[in-house]
This record gives sequence, C-alpha cells and structure tokens, in this order.
Amino acid sequence: MLDIEFTQEQDMLRSVVRSLCAEHAPLSVVRELEDDPIGYAPGLWEQLAALDLAGLLVPEEHGGSGMTALEGAVLYEELGRALAPTPHFASCVAGAGALVAGGTDGQRAAWLPGVASGDVILTPAWLEPDGGFGPAGVRTAARPAEGGGWALTGTKRHVAFAAAATKLLVLARTGDGLRDIDLFLVDPHAPGVTLTQQLTVASDAQYRVDLDGVEVDDGARIGAPESGWDTWEAVRDDALILLAAWAVGAAGYVQEITVQYAKDREQFDKPIGAFQAIAHYLADRQAELDGARTLVHEAAWARATGRSVARLAPMAKLFACRTARQVTATAQQIHGGNGFTVDYDVQLYFRRVKALQLSWWGDRDLEELIAADVLDVPTSGP
Repeated sequence: MLDIEFTQEQDMLRSVVRSLCAEHAPLSVVRELEDDPIGYAPGLWEQLAALDLAGLLVPEEHGGSGMTALEGAVLYEELGRALAPTPHFASCVAGAGALVAGGTDGQRAAWLPGVASGDVILTPAWLEPDGGFGPAGVRTAARPAEGGGWALTGTKRHVAFAAAATKLLVLARTGDGLRDIDLFLVDPHAPGVTLTQQLTVASDAQYRVDLDGVEVDDGARIGAPESGWDTWEAVRDDALILLAAWAVGAAGYVQEITVQYAKDREQFDKPIGAFQAIAHYLADRQAELDGARTLVHEAAWARATGRSVARLAPMAKLFACRTARQVTATAQQIHGGNGFTVDYDVQLYFRRVKALQLSWWGDRDLEELIAADVLDVPTSGP
C-alpha cells in the first residue's frame, strides 16, 4: 500500500536543503545570476557536494549516496522552491544517469566519483534546431575520423551550463536507422567547439553549441555502439520525476506568498482574499497543487520500489508543470500590476516554470509517452 508520509530522515533532508538554499542561494542571488554565463552559485554547489547531495543518486560504489527517487524528490522540491541556480540536474541526474545506465565500468570509475564530489560537471547536448524530443530530432553526425575515433559535426541548442561543464554529453547519429545514435563525452573547449550563450525567458545559463569536425577518441563513446538512445531513454524516468518535483516545489512557494498577499492586501477596508473571486481562484490552485504533489510522490515511490513508471513519470511532469504554470499565472493576476514587475518575486517563478514546461520533454511528447502506455501500442510521435 502506498504510504505518502516521508520518513524522519527524509524530513531532515528537506530541512537541510531548505537551510542551504536560504543561506547560499536566496532569491537575491537568483536575481544576480540572471543571464550569468556560468549560471550557478559556487557556495551552494560546494555545500551540496560537501553534504553528499551532489552524489545523492550516484551509486555508492562510485562515491555517491545511492539514494532513491524519493530522496531525490525531496531534494528537488526544495531546489524548485528556492529556484536554486545549480547544475545538479544536468550533471548529477542526466549526466550521471547516462553513465550509470550505459557506460562501461571504466567510464563509470573515471567520471562518477568526480560528479558525486562536485569536481566534475557533465551536461547533455541533446536538442537541435527545428528538431523534436525524439530520436528523429538528433541530426548531429558522428563519422569515423581518419586517424581513428570520431568526428562530430552539428548544432545543439539549450545546453545548460555548457561554459562551466567539464564534458558535454553529446547525442550524435552514427547510422541511418532511427535509433542509430551514440552518446559522446566532448570537451566544451576542444578545437571545433563554439559556445554561444542563449538568452532565454528563464534567464538561466543556456548555450548553443556548434560542433565542426570535433574529434574524440573511441573511449569517449559511452557504452556499446548505437546504444545511445536506449541509454537516454533509461535516464528519462528519474529525470521526469525530479523535474516534476522541482515544479511542485516552485508552485508551492508561489502559492504560499500569494495566499499571504491576499491576506495582507486590502481593498474596500477588507483583505482581497475575502472576496469570493480571489478566494475561489486560490482554492482551485490549491486543489491542483495538492493533486500534483501527490502524483509526484506516487511516481517517486513507485520508482524507488521498483515498479513501472512508464505512465507515472511523464504524467507527473505533465501535470506538475501545467499546475505550476496555472499557480504562477494566477499569482500574477492576484498581485495585479505588481506581479509583472521585477521588484516582486512572482515573475521569477512564472518565467522559470514556463521554461521548464517547454523543455526536457514538452507537453506533446509527454502525452505521446502516456498514450503509448495507456493504449499499449507504439504511438506516431517522433
């Protein structure tokens, strides 16, 4: 039977992460780091590593804590609540997850301890111009190089923390089949790599990465030949659940400050929350938020106990991001003109929540994944 109560240790984890974020990455720091080329707070990153939180999901044999998706969900709710600027997801979830799922023993031994200690930052270079979230969207070519190894040519977009990364995790096509894709570890400062910062609605550190005949040796390919897309799919479940937890954490904080604003702001000699229109909006958003949080916790619990999350993981991100978008939009309306000004915190959350809804598997792709499980048939998506 599902038990949605967290353990004492998990509650302690939540308290520790909330304190860390408050001390090392308050919203004043989030504002300072908007459109920053590096994009993360060194103090918070060092503390996350020092407390073994960078390696929270990395297996113990590779220097991590080997915790489950439940602990991951606790961590990510708090990171979302604080909008904590950190490469944790790119490196410690997506990058490390790919090595765990598809890397060789030597590759895991070489890179995972550094990821767990925070000394190594990995970031996926996945999406491409005019490409989708599926394997058909990967058109960057990896061809055998004359002197051995591989030469990579193509363009990637929305590569998080690329300028700060130790290695890029590049998805590249090695054959003509739909899933003939490999993952390569690429030095972001190697000859032939050009990084161009992208300014986005989230104001976080994202880059366009142009690869022009970038050469890597055979050891840079992760795992078996043409296994890259299978590896990337294996990363997806944990990624979706944790991103959903981030969205719930962000939405939860916005709901809190909006409720307080409705209590404090007065019109016609009474708090605006006393008016039915405002009260009902807040009630609707609270119902949706509680539902999203329960769905995320169920998905994390299922993942932690070895159950299938083929449906739950995409459902969690789909519903959590939609809910967070609704909560932040309603918050802006209740704050009135203040909600759109940079002096108030609501706009920080509104922009980042919307960006998350569009990235790391968008709504339509998530619906395809859910439909494939509901109908038990392959879908027509890319």
